[in-house]
Amino acid sequence: MIEFTVDEATRVGEVVLNAPDKLNALDEHAIGELAAAYDEALRHAQAGELRALVLRGEGRAFCAGRDISGVDPREDDVQGYLGGIVEPLLKRMAAIPVPTFAVAHGACLGVGLGLLIASDIVYVADTAKIGSPFANLGATLDSGGHALFVERLGAHRTMDLIVSGRLMSGAEAVSAGLFSQVFAADEVLDATRAAAGRAAKGATQAFVASKRLVAALRDERLGLWASMAEENRAQAALCDTADYREGFAAFQEKRTPEFTGRG
Repeated sequence: MIEFTVDEATRVGEVVLNAPDKLNALDEHAIGELAAAYDEALRHAQAGELRALVLRGEGRAFCAGRDISGVDPREDDVQGYLGGIVEPLLKRMAAIPVPTFAVAHGACLGVGLGLLIASDIVYVADTAKIGSPFANLGATLDSGGHALFVERLGAHRTMDLIVSGRLMSGAEAVSAGLFSQVFAADEVLDATRAAAGRAAKGATQAFVASKRLVAALRDERLGLWASMAEENRAQAALCDTADYREGFAAFQEKRTPEFTGRG
């Protein structure tokens, strides 16, 4: 079961994976519900009613990956599931035009790892388990895990994780540069909500401009001068926003800015 809510006062939304009995593992139906929740988040963001979004899981784990409890491997349409359902969802998540946060605790595996990769900022419990436990299934890492691990860990450490099946702790994953910050398990949700609340009060369009540039640097491998040119264009476009003018006015008047998030 997937839940989506928005706090009208703070304009912070939450998407909750709420199937703790199966560690929030996702079958095709749950993926459809999650896609619908992000479609709803997109509508709220476009209407200016959402300025930050938090993704979290109920229970002992964030998401243990795909729910394979009823899958017959002889009839399994893996390409249809991963390429036709999961990949479009992850792209939809990454395109939400506000800062997005995820809370990683317990098992964060397979598709669960992909959900983290598709989020902008990931705060991790020290007890989180992250890696590639698929060797025992005769399967391989999916949902963007190879790209993340090779980019951050290098080829040798990636292959070591895959072949050994060893899972990294949250502290190790953050130390290796996989995700943002690590917290005690009983503090990570509050820390993430607080960060999302601060982001929701910020200059949303400036954050979105950086989000697009970061994605281009990752996906298109822009060099220094190409990325600088993109920065210049983004900054010039922001000059026409109310938040840009408010930020300069607040600085000059020595007061705290009051951003609306609008263009």
